[in-house]
Amino acid sequence: MKQILQSYRTGELRLAEVPVPACGRGGVLVRTRASVVSSGTERTSLMLAKKSLLGKALARSDLVRQVLKKVKTEGIKPTMEKVFSRLNEPISLGYSAAGDVVEAGREATELKPGDRVAVAGAGYATHAEFNFVPRNLCAKIPEGVSYPDAAFATIGAVALQGVRQAQPIIGERVAVIGLGLLGLLTVQILKANGCAVLGFDLDEERAALAGKLGADVAVNTDPEKACEAFTEGRGADTVIITAATPSSEPVIRAAEMSRHKGRVIAVGTVGMNIPREAFYRKELDLRLSMSYGPGRFDPAYEERGHDYPFAYVRFTEQRNMESFLYLVQQGKVTPSALVTHRLAFEDALDAYTLIEGKVPKGSALDPKYLGILLEYSKDAPLERTVHHGDAVGSGDNEIGVGFIGAGNFAKGVLLPHLTKRSGVKLTGVCTSTGKSAQQAARQFNFGLATTDPAALLGQDDTDAVFIATRHGSHASLVSAALHAGKHVFVEKPLCIHEAELGEIEQALKDARNAGQRPCLMVGFNRRFSPHARALQAAFRERNTPMVVSYRVNAGRVPADNWIRDPTEGGGRLIGEACHFVDFCTALIVNEPVAVTANNISSDRRDVVAEDSVAITIQYTDGSLATIQYLAEGHKDMPKERCEMFADGKSAVVDDFRTTRFYGGGRNVRGKQAKGFAEELHTFLDVCRNGGTWPISWQTMVGTHRVCFGAMRSLETGERVNIM
Repeated sequence: MKQILQSYRTGELRLAEVPVPACGRGGVLVRTRASVVSSGTERTSLMLAKKSLLGKALARSDLVRQVLKKVKTEGIKPTMEKVFSRLNEPISLGYSAAGDVVEAGREATELKPGDRVAVAGAGYATHAEFNFVPRNLCAKIPEGVSYPDAAFATIGAVALQGVRQAQPIIGERVAVIGLGLLGLLTVQILKANGCAVLGFDLDEERAALAGKLGADVAVNTDPEKACEAFTEGRGADTVIITAATPSSEPVIRAAEMSRHKGRVIAVGTVGMNIPREAFYRKELDLRLSMSYGPGRFDPAYEERGHDYPFAYVRFTEQRNMESFLYLVQQGKVTPSALVTHRLAFEDALDAYTLIEGKVPKGSALDPKYLGILLEYSKDAPLERTVHHGDAVGSGDNEIGVGFIGAGNFAKGVLLPHLTKRSGVKLTGVCTSTGKSAQQAARQFNFGLATTDPAALLGQDDTDAVFIATRHGSHASLVSAALHAGKHVFVEKPLCIHEAELGEIEQALKDARNAGQRPCLMVGFNRRFSPHARALQAAFRERNTPMVVSYRVNAGRVPADNWIRDPTEGGGRLIGEACHFVDFCTALIVNEPVAVTANNISSDRRDVVAEDSVAITIQYTDGSLATIQYLAEGHKDMPKERCEMFADGKSAVVDDFRTTRFYGGGRNVRGKQAKGFAEELHTFLDVCRNGGTWPISWQTMVGTHRVCFGAMRSLETGERVNIM
């Protein structure tokens, strides 16, 4: 399919050929029929991407601080590799569209193929021939409403939410500052609500259009004087600001135009240098309107489909879209009157020539624009795989490698290490979105990009598959790859439910019964680091049990982070702490037999008790490991410190930068080395030449059983036997 993408690094725009996105369980796949270019929002994105690196840094000082912190902990080179990987990630433009459902996820039961829907959301309702959209960001299009009109539903919901914040009463006098798309829709919605409306915009033509669309008064100069006459000297009951400018002038003007105890609603992105005296004298109520309405910026609502109770939240994002579409159906709002340019999607880049003000002389495009509508073919082919030519390899005895999942870790860590190795051929990459698959294929020279895992697993020249998706999909993808006869490297954890261990073991047996000998490895990189090798050598001949104490300053993650979701992430103990369990087992070189876990207790709502846990593991030889996985520490404290004791000797690893020995052993110093390159070398060597797995099946299962046992121990307060 075709999609408009922009390079965040250079600002370059292109109409790219990318795979059709996968349809997730909580949403629908939509064939786009129309989308609206938001001249304000998209122009801002366009201008930011075209800034130099210094310009971007000045505009996003928050991200600069994150980079500097990474430099301190990981070093300049690894940090910059991650930074440039993020900069190379393309931006998808657009957030308001309409089309037809072609596929529905199993949880989107209220929608079915053939339904006409308006769709919303940056990253979802993009300028693309197909979009995957979560269920709560879809609204069915009523009979009699066209796709072009329905494509305005997201922008209409923004305008409607601003009006809801104003809480207008029939007969009130309302002023609207800024008569772009938002402002003109706001004027019509207010008129439908029984209000008298004054519109103001510096553009004379937009003011005139507001008059045609129902504004009682529309001016392009001196709005304060016009408002005084319009309200008979009382001032406006409400002033709604729909302008977009870094200046605070609209807020200042709104205060002057308001009556005593009036309301000022900021919908557009404007400067917020509030003139206290003006607001204080009139005791004004200043409110900001949050985009499309309740649910915005809440991943549980937008991404996971958890609706708010109708009785308590009458109008959500989705219900605002439905209300707007009803107004369109009733003829109270006419989006088509705002359209100045209709472009076939193949000519979509012309829209950005318009909003940048770069229309060449003699062009057929009218440089004066308001609503820019993109229209799509109803026959766009549904193709989930795009070939990029033959995979590029290096060296003799090549091994074909495919990736399922290409997020920040895969592109910032795994793939850079793989591309530096000889004898590796990157055959294909599969992600849930066509944009990310296509970008990874371009960046790392994969032979194909796809959103269908079966297409990748069916490649004959793919010998090994790396799985770097969210945790909840690991078990099923591992089993599918093993059944396809592929070697498998899966990022931790192997699975998030204990029953899945049996499913994966059965897939291994099936593969072996079919005469295949796949290697399966979990990405427990720390055991392959130079620090681990030095520790193993120093304690190899020990005669007493070992005691390992591992402290992890993990830090907090947001309450709505996907890792907490029981189906996507499995929780931090399962998804993250398994790393440290494996490292302890690699040092002790024995099997765990029992585990006990305790977490903190707190009545504070901002503290997640299960994120600060002490785990004690007992091993067959009497050794003991304690892991303190802690979320409540300071972010500037180094993340990891591991101490071990046996045979009258001790050792301390500090954040995989230094290892100091006491009583024998060779100290290790240098830049942070967590073993990523070494684990990949070991895995590929076994894939190419056969031999013993880098981590035995028994050890990988033992590590995960410890984590599952720790979860049970937290629930019961009792010791849990592993063997």
